[in-house]
Amino acid sequence: MTSAFARTLFGSMTFLLVAASVAAAEDGRTTLFRVVTVKDEIVIGLSGEELASIGGSDASAVAHALAQKGDLTAWQYNVHRAANGELQMAPSAKIGLLSHASLRVEPYSTTYVVAPHP
Repeated sequence: MTSAFARTLFGSMTFLLVAASVAAAEDGRTTLFRVVTVKDEIVIGLSGEELASIGGSDASAVAHALAQKGDLTAWQYNVHRAANGELQMAPSAKIGLLSHASLRVEPYSTTYVVAPHP
């Protein structure tokens, strides 16, 4: 009886997590990730559509897509001043990532406003 309940609970939680990640990917916001490479760390931003195309909205989905494809194109984000003078995370360049040079992909959070990329 307990195992049937546990399976039902686990299945329900899995469904909710998948639904939440799909909803987050479809809302159009830009999600930031830190990519640690052999040489340095960079912050990239992926839109909801880009995350949906790789099949997920978390760091593991980005890492998996990078490993499977061998490369990934994304916008690099840095802190810039907006027209109103406030600091924000804004796209600075479209870059290509290679899987053999990337060691880790992790979520990146900031207190700044995140500007969408073109």
